Amino acid sequence: MTAFGISWSGEPDIARLSGGTGTRLRTFGIAVLAALPAACGPVSPELAARQCEERARAADGPTGSVGVGFNDRGTSLATLSITIGSDYIRGLDPHEVYDACVRRKTGHAPIRPPDLGE
Repeated sequence: MTAFGISWSGEPDIARLSGGTGTRLRTFGIAVLAALPAACGPVSPELAARQCEERARAADGPTGSVGVGFNDRGTSLATLSITIGSDYIRGLDPHEVYDACVRRKTGHAPIRPPDLGE
């Protein structure tokens, strides 16, 4: 088991990590920074299509869900969730939103038309 802690000397903006925690945090930070360029690169056309379909559906109109139930104490529970996308509020065409999204993510035209559940 590794012990670690944080000490503060009373000086503003200075805290020291003990027990090798600082080294682990630096190593973790370097690994995260090294992975960022890969995370920002182009995605596969199929993944982009799936992700962009969600955005296009949000541009097509509000979406939501309603849930009603009872817990084990007999109390009724109800949930309501409504999502209104900014593209819908701006009045953008869902097909244009899909096309622009796929082009932004892949650098290419979509491989298939969007499935908006129409």
